[in-house]
Amino acid sequence: MSFSLPFGEGRGVALKFFNMRLTFLAFLLTVFLGISGFAQQKLPSVIEITGSENAELSPTKLLDVCKRQHIPASSVYRWKNHLIIYSVFLDTRSLLRQVQATFPGTEVKFYGKPFYEFNRRMCSNSSVAKAWDNVIISANLVKDSVMQQEYMKYHANQFKEWPEVAQGFCNASFQQLLVFRSGRQLMLVISIPKGASLDELNPKTTENNPRVDDWNALMKKYQEGLPGTKSGETWVFLNPVIK
Repeated sequence: MSFSLPFGEGRGVALKFFNMRLTFLAFLLTVFLGISGFAQQKLPSVIEITGSENAELSPTKLLDVCKRQHIPASSVYRWKNHLIIYSVFLDTRSLLRQVQATFPGTEVKFYGKPFYEFNRRMCSNSSVAKAWDNVIISANLVKDSVMQQEYMKYHANQFKEWPEVAQGFCNASFQQLLVFRSGRQLMLVISIPKGASLDELNPKTTENNPRVDDWNALMKKYQEGLPGTKSGETWVFLNPVIK
């Protein structure tokens, strides 16, 4: 015996089935985008404003710019005549225009994609702290272009040829470590669990791990201080404007 639905009822069932398929496909797409977004989460960038040697740049003005761009006040850091914003920028061009208009006569630099990235996925314990503090330091590469190329090559091959360095970062509970470059200047951002102390964590990178000491000694010859640093000083700390 054959059985058939009236045309109108059959179309209703078909539409219901079609809508169910669309809902399921939308769910799969949401899951995929969520996973993809997690795996390819956009990294922060850096914008730096540098005034003349004796200039006092106003962090209040930069905080106002950040507020208009919906950037947290905790993203602003300072060292002497240097101000920086470290954050994920939704509209980089607009932000750069506002910064340049707010600080005329200064040098404004954008540090986009970092050339070096360490994260917890490289650790046997890949768990990530819920909240981080970011420690930001800066230095220059030496002027010798050949040595600059050597420095970049060492970092490109570090995970393969110097795996002990990343292991040291894992041991020290570093959550992420990014290195940016603009011209000769380097920006190093070390993310640690919120409330932790870098002074307490950093020695763990070299504990029973002499290769990290070797790496640090090797890198010193490629680095020098920014203008305004003291004799013998290389890396300087940019401190949060809002603590």
